[in-house]
Amino acid sequence: MGFLNDAASLFSQYNIFAAFGWTILFTAVSAVGALIIGTIVAILRVSPAPALQWFGKAYVTVFRNTPLTLIVFFCVFGLYLALNWELLPSDEIVWQNFAWGCVALSIYHASFVAEAIRSGINTVPLGQAEAARAIGLGFGGTMRYVILPQSLRGAIAPLGNTLIALTKNTTVMATVTAAEASTVMKSMIEFSPNLLVLTFLVMAAGFVVLTLPVGLLFTKLSEKLAVER
Repeated sequence: MGFLNDAASLFSQYNIFAAFGWTILFTAVSAVGALIIGTIVAILRVSPAPALQWFGKAYVTVFRNTPLTLIVFFCVFGLYLALNWELLPSDEIVWQNFAWGCVALSIYHASFVAEAIRSGINTVPLGQAEAARAIGLGFGGTMRYVILPQSLRGAIAPLGNTLIALTKNTTVMATVTAAEASTVMKSMIEFSPNLLVLTFLVMAAGFVVLTLPVGLLFTKLSEKLAVER
């Protein structure tokens, strides 16, 4: 009963469900942004134009090797607070932090999405592109109608891993006081140190609940949509 009472005390003092709600919101918006940017970068990397190939490679190299914390700080404290660049019409700092946080998470994880999609592109037989060109499709049409639909099937597993990493990396948003899970955990540790172990268990369980179904889903999709050789 003591454990249940302590757990009830934590949930009554701290809005844990709302914190994980912010984590889910960060993940969902950033995942869409990362998929869009990453797909564009992946296309640039396989483009016939050397300049576009160089830009795509440079993007992946720079952002994959830059700590996410630095990108978040640059977006929030640099672009927003220092230069006063606002992404949303709202004047509330919490929503501006959310918007810029999503930008930072998107551009960082887009580099991993791009590599996942490029690996999927490499699984598509060369004859598919040659057949597309033979019927008159240009590079854009070939990518849109032939290569990308097949490459996404081959990239399901790495994209799932990237989504899981993105979910866990939302904890970096605690550096800009966004009210997501790790920020609430910090308050719990500070003001309820006697419940330290329980705090860890609750927060760890929350992330397991968020990420485990994603891993199982993408594993199932990867098996179901696998391209037969």
